[in-house]
Amino acid sequence: MKFTRDFVNLSKDDVAIAGGKGASLGEMTQAGIPVPPGFVVLSDAFDKFIEDAELNPKIEVLLNKVDHNIIATVEEASQKIQSLILDAKIPEDVIDEIQKDFKKLGAKYVAIRSSATSEDSSAAAWAGQLDSYLNTTEDKFLENVRKCWASLFTVRAIFYRFEKKLNNQKISVAVVVQKMIEADSAGVAFSVHPVIQDENQIVIEAGFGLGDAIVSGQITPDNYVVEKKPIQITDINVSTQNKGLYRAERGGCEWKKLPEEKAEAQVLTENKILELVNIIILIENHYGFPCDIEWVLEQETFYITQSRPITTLNV
Repeated sequence: MKFTRDFVNLSKDDVAIAGGKGASLGEMTQAGIPVPPGFVVLSDAFDKFIEDAELNPKIEVLLNKVDHNIIATVEEASQKIQSLILDAKIPEDVIDEIQKDFKKLGAKYVAIRSSATSEDSSAAAWAGQLDSYLNTTEDKFLENVRKCWASLFTVRAIFYRFEKKLNNQKISVAVVVQKMIEADSAGVAFSVHPVIQDENQIVIEAGFGLGDAIVSGQITPDNYVVEKKPIQITDINVSTQNKGLYRAERGGCEWKKLPEEKAEAQVLTENKILELVNIIILIENHYGFPCDIEWVLEQETFYITQSRPITTLNV
């Protein structure tokens, strides 16, 4: 049994083994979209780990005690299940294979992201429910893979599974391992305007440093609106950004204060906005539906680190 698979050998049809994130990154890699290289620790690895440690019956008993209307029951189940996962032994064959693939990737720092196998369908978007670990070094690699597995049972993930009536459905988790890009700037983009739902408008949000600064709500990003036909920038809102999230010396992330001149500067030039728009249109055309995209700019090169359906549209 294989426990890992490189992005180049994954497609959108592999959600069952690679989760939504993993399948999407494989699909984009195959389509020639600029994606940082990586591999997925498949859900088979998690399933074998749970089975070998005989955790399934214990997890089932704990989830059956949950009344999602009573927060204390969710918290208790979450704490106990995560402890079981964090304390159990990972099978040696799983460790060997994922460590071999880590070395083959040849990256000093990687991003490790949980990828639920029922993830990001239009009815159930797990985005933001599970955990990610940026700038992970080799000495923290296995520990963070295990934490990603455990994050299938965080309080918010258990709530989500009950809210979406997935509590009786088998949900597994894959883990995306991706070369970490040294972000000069990063952000999110929507191939259809997410508020007014105009299909001819792309919205880009941009911040200095890592995009997680935007996702966490700790900075207000620049906001750019671009029409698709004809392609033209129609609105640029520049926001003062006093800090950015960057790689810490020993791995992980840290906030850095930005000098005043940079803090007040426009994050992306008009030329760069248009370059990114072309990639966004390419992704939307490939998938055939509106996309919510995460992007990173390293020096002069754009990379796409995630694409999923926009789940809030009525179109």
